[in-house]
Amino acid sequence: MGLRQKLIDAKVDALQESAQESIEVDTGPNSYIYLEADKTARAILETLSEANLTITQLKAPVVVESLKTPDQPVNIELETLLGEYQPVLKALRKIGDPLGLGGIIDKLEGEIEKAITPLLEGGAKLAGLDLGKDAGGLESIGYVYIGEDPDSVEDFDVEDEDGQRENTTVHLSVEDIEDLI
Repeated sequence: MGLRQKLIDAKVDALQESAQESIEVDTGPNSYIYLEADKTARAILETLSEANLTITQLKAPVVVESLKTPDQPVNIELETLLGEYQPVLKALRKIGDPLGLGGIIDKLEGEIEKAITPLLEGGAKLAGLDLGKDAGGLESIGYVYIGEDPDSVEDFDVEDEDGQRENTTVHLSVEDIEDLI
């Protein structure tokens, strides 16, 4: 039963309740009651269609289409930078200490460390990511929500109409349509 018929039925009921005796009410397509109910129903629907609705509950998965990050600085261990020279320095120390050359070797090692220390913090760059879902390089799981946090995308399913109805609510608030009444 549509809005127009509900309005017609309400008018007929009101007329019959207010009458002292049983009366016959014309509700045909050209009757006053029918035409007024039709125009009232259309006015109500037009007014509702102009209203701003507020989503008060929403749970939906998010599709990330692309992800780009800038190059990232990488810290480097001292031993990594010393690389192949680390064993040479150790061997020189073994040989140089008995000969009294330990101070010179310490100085050499200190100069090398001083030269490479600025490279320890952010001394290299890891190329930024440039991933896209179409290229098959990006897969992500996430969700959007309004209202209560579902804690996980696994807590809801909006693949079918039942899930959509269960996890999405739109509320027409009186405050939103008060100026349209």
